[in-house]
Amino acid sequence: MTRDDRPRGAAGQAATDPAMLGELARLGTATVYEASGRTGLIDVPLRRLLVGSRAAGPARTVLCGQDDNLMVHAAMERVRPGEVVVLAMPEPGPVALVGDLLATQAQQRGAAAILVDAAVRDVDELVRLGLPIWARFVRVRGASKTGVGGLDVPLEVGGATVRPGDVVVLDGDGAVVVERRRAPAVLVAARARAAHEDELQERLRAGETSYDLLGLRAVLEGEG
Repeated sequence: MTRDDRPRGAAGQAATDPAMLGELARLGTATVYEASGRTGLIDVPLRRLLVGSRAAGPARTVLCGQDDNLMVHAAMERVRPGEVVVLAMPEPGPVALVGDLLATQAQQRGAAAILVDAAVRDVDELVRLGLPIWARFVRVRGASKTGVGGLDVPLEVGGATVRPGDVVVLDGDGAVVVERRRAPAVLVAARARAAHEDELQERLRAGETSYDLLGLRAVLEGEG
């Protein structure tokens, strides 16, 4: 089963703008999550293989058969530069959907990152390869290659819906997804939030406290 649901129109162009994506990656998942109204959290424990890596890009979604990575192989010819390849199964499990051979293909196709709601293996080789990868598990157990799933279809990952072309942001805190139509507005809100936090940092370095700066004293004393 396949479906062509790539971004189109102004929202789609914004969601693939390299400057916007780079800024979202720099701002990071926590800021983007808060700026988007605390929506889009991919709420699963993710292991970031490449220390210090960050990424943001439109999602290339792959629904695999259970414990099967046939669809990952099929998806490689569709991957476009700057995309985040998002892999899921009907039920998350400790089965390796990606190893060094598939990651090499994704890198050669220009993928920005891979997010695996399952396992990866060949970790030492993946780290040397240098492609940013986030995975729920690291396991040696390999996948079968007979199950038909879906390409470019909506996925449910960690309580969030990831649609083709939605913007996925990843860093050391995990992953957040932003609906592609909302990405420009979320970026504006994230910039404002980051600027406010920079101002708070300066005041904290000058000796003020978050207890007062955030108005928390009044909250506590009001309760008392």
